[in-house]
Amino acid sequence: MKILLIGKTGQLGWELARSLAPLGELTAVDRRALDLADVASIAAAVRGVRPQLIVNAAAFTAVDRAQAESAAAHTVNAAAPGILAREARALGAALVHFSTDYVFSGDKSGAYVEDDRAAPASVYGQSKLAGEQAVSASGVAHLILRTSWVYAARGSNFLLTMLRLARTKAELAVVADQFGAPTWARMIAEATALVIARCGGTPQAILDTLGRCGGVYHLSAAGRTSWHGFAEAIMQEAGLAAKVRAIATAEYPLPAPRPANSLLATGKIEQQFGISLPRWEMGLKLCVEELGLRTRQNGVSREPVR
Repeated sequence: MKILLIGKTGQLGWELARSLAPLGELTAVDRRALDLADVASIAAAVRGVRPQLIVNAAAFTAVDRAQAESAAAHTVNAAAPGILAREARALGAALVHFSTDYVFSGDKSGAYVEDDRAAPASVYGQSKLAGEQAVSASGVAHLILRTSWVYAARGSNFLLTMLRLARTKAELAVVADQFGAPTWARMIAEATALVIARCGGTPQAILDTLGRCGGVYHLSAAGRTSWHGFAEAIMQEAGLAAKVRAIATAEYPLPAPRPANSLLATGKIEQQFGISLPRWEMGLKLCVEELGLRTRQNGVSREPVR
């Protein structure tokens, strides 16, 4: 099977390049080879590879910058996925695309299910929702995986920001009234590869399975915490002494509004594909260990993605 992975240098793309490699002939590209901001070049780039499966891990993820650069955000997050979907359908290929908890307003008291009404409050969320809709409307056999609070040992993310700040500051002020489930990029990548394998592993089996039961699925770690709780756990796991002070969202204004509740219910993917991720604390322990800030002697025992 020929697989085209877009966005190989991102925090999720880097992990996907390793998880997808055993499934077939993998072509992993970065912006130099396929730039989603240049929509006129997308079709030719895809046709040059002629993949049987496209996995799109590229996105405009600068949430606050998107407020001022809405056209750029919509080009990458909405128009480009639509083109990828149309090209995939024309080639008889399937498409895996990643989306976000930001498609929801965050007003719900419990975890969001896939059929809950999307009402994004930010330009970033609006552009990602438009991308979902473009993929769905194309008629391609597809899988859209919504995830939340993604972090990794590389890239730009909350974990690395907290570790950097904690080395120079005695106290960190972190929002305590936004809730979600921090999700390690490696577990998302492994779960993605597992879903593809459980579709049958061959191009035709994937097309048949995703044509029958594809669509939107939520994929995030189990459990619940706030950004403040996540930051405290980071300090503890990394053995850093910085104090984490709880503040309200109103005390840390940003250009783009964030959902107060980012919890995603994952029962659908568990029922359909038998996939579940461990609690968020396990992913954090393993990622911190990868960074060299934690050792096996601390008792890490990995619960695998299954």
